[in-house]
Amino acid sequence: MPADDLPPADHESFVRALSLHERVIRAYIRGAGIWRPEDVDEIIQEVSLIAWKKFDQLDKVEEFPRWACVIARYQVLEFRRQRARDRLILNDRVFELLGEEGLEETTHNELLLRCLEHCLEKLPANGRELVQSVYEHGIAVDELAQKAGQQANALYQKLWRIRQALRKCVEQAQADRSNPDGHGANPATQA
Repeated sequence: MPADDLPPADHESFVRALSLHERVIRAYIRGAGIWRPEDVDEIIQEVSLIAWKKFDQLDKVEEFPRWACVIARYQVLEFRRQRARDRLILNDRVFELLGEEGLEETTHNELLLRCLEHCLEKLPANGRELVQSVYEHGIAVDELAQKAGQQANALYQKLWRIRQALRKCVEQAQADRSNPDGHGANPATQA
């Protein structure tokens, strides 16, 4: 069945899956050696189109991130072939190793993103806004400090403390997920 003839529920499933996992696919593409944001955007667009056309071939929506990363792998290969004269492109064997490693890490990266999102939600609103301004919107800390009438050093310190709290929260969330029964290794009891 052509993609345009899919029932609305399948349209919705595709959009939800792509929205939910686009960051994982982008991370996979960057991990495969594509660093320029405009190149990543170009590849993600092609991946999205191909995934849309073949979405009816996917057995389980839960497999979408890995499936889309396989599509991304082929699109990265095509991208590299088109730009084969660029001296900064990795040789095929190195790329192949990166691609295999990236596919294995897809699930882990998705888990990390979920943990980070959970930890971001736990931050006070002003801390969450600071992190989003700097990391999502790319606003320089100096610019934010100037707008807020604060010293840039104070804002850098605040951001550092927030990052440390997020790191600890993510590590704890990972530990909690890997030891749901609470019987995991406790560093305080190990000697």
